[in-house]
Amino acid sequence: MIQWYPGHMHKASKEVRKILPQVDLVIEVLDARLPGSSENPMLAELRRDKPCIKLLNKSDLSDPGRLAPWIINLERQNLVKTLVCNTGDDSIFELPALCRSLVPKRNNRSSMIYAMIAGIPNVGKSTLINKLAGRSVARTGNEAALTRMQQRIEISSDLTLIDTPGMLWGNIENEASGYRLAATGAIRDTALELQEVASFIAEFLIEAYPERLVQRYDIEPLPRTEIELLEAIARKRGCIVSGGRVDLEKVSRLLIKELRDGELGGLCMETPDSFAAEWAEVEVIRMQKAAKKEARKAMRHKQ
Repeated sequence: MIQWYPGHMHKASKEVRKILPQVDLVIEVLDARLPGSSENPMLAELRRDKPCIKLLNKSDLSDPGRLAPWIINLERQNLVKTLVCNTGDDSIFELPALCRSLVPKRNNRSSMIYAMIAGIPNVGKSTLINKLAGRSVARTGNEAALTRMQQRIEISSDLTLIDTPGMLWGNIENEASGYRLAATGAIRDTALELQEVASFIAEFLIEAYPERLVQRYDIEPLPRTEIELLEAIARKRGCIVSGGRVDLEKVSRLLIKELRDGELGGLCMETPDSFAAEWAEVEVIRMQKAAKKEARKAMRHKQ
């Protein structure tokens, strides 16, 4: 279990609870490289029966073939529609019409639709808002947790967005999700050991995209383990210290940066099936912990 919940995140979750009753629908911005891991389970619980649009952002960094099953999977959820977008094309301009299609016109009420837009840190939410608004209204930057305050942004005569701070949940029980979030920059680099994150990325790439590694780093034959891969990349890229030893910290930073910058090509770090399997394992661990807790309680009653 990875625990990452600074004070401003707790404040953000309280703000979301306060705002939700006032809005007509929820827009959640997801990272198209990790649609499951970037989906906030707290938000799904809080929105209840409100319509929701899942914006799969950074699609230019994703793998269309592996993303397609996620679109089907997400739209199986109640009252959920998806929109694939990135800041390099105009797909975000389809959002207002999609909002209107999900919120029927109401008698004796303003035609204005109020939509809360939320997402994990560093998912590109503010950049999308600025593009949609046609002006700089939300602070942007390639760093987690830049938006700290709620903002209301009138996009058109019938759509107002209520922007909320980037928000993660209290405990990331799925450890693999935690590493994916760290790999893409949703969690600050100081939250986890860089070498552990790089090793996770290396193991994933060996399994899912071996041809990308051969092409990018000119390594053949491809190493079988993540540490061997990091050492091979270090030698190719000159991440060596005195005595010819590999500088693991330097090569870890290099691999993480190249993944974030899209230098390894578009990729999707999880599938609906693999993500469901991970959560099945989490559920088993939960049950085991609950059983141990009950056993300890029973022992105390006997004493």
